[in-house]
Amino acid sequence: MKILLLNGSPRLNGNTKTALNEISRGIRSNIPGAEMELVDITKYRLSGCVNCDSCMKNGGRCVQPDDSMEIIQKVYDADVVILGTPVYYWGVTAQMKTVVDKFYCKDEPFRQQKKKLGIVAVGAAGLDDREYRLIREQFDCICSHLGWDLIFSHSVSAFKEGDLAGDSGRLQELNGLWRSI
Repeated sequence: MKILLLNGSPRLNGNTKTALNEISRGIRSNIPGAEMELVDITKYRLSGCVNCDSCMKNGGRCVQPDDSMEIIQKVYDADVVILGTPVYYWGVTAQMKTVVDKFYCKDEPFRQQKKKLGIVAVGAAGLDDREYRLIREQFDCICSHLGWDLIFSHSVSAFKEGDLAGDSGRLQELNGLWRSI
């Protein structure tokens, strides 16, 4: 089983990365033989989709001169994809949105795969805030369109860098998300 974790946070050692690291610890400890990769997408040069539809004519390859195809290939090769993002203005980061928009280039091949998708959204607002619901609903729609299973949408309230690192209860919850896989 190949598991890909995508960190959409520009804070490379922030709360989102802490959450993804804890999820990966749980997977490593409980799913023997799982191949795992954690990718910081903000280290890649990404450009938005311009709706040129070239990818629909050339076998699913985005023609934009950026690094997005490397990430999309990793998504394609994975059985489970876990997206981690801070909440920016009631949604995912621009970098994460850019990667998700590029799913379009492999729309049909992705529909033929039965992937599992997990989402971790880290925001400053309390867990009852609608920003988390909006993110979950977006990925419910994406999974429905692609025929993928949304295995979890986990919300974390943490603002300052390091807020999550010292909270053993929340870290334990994140560590236990492997059960959804």
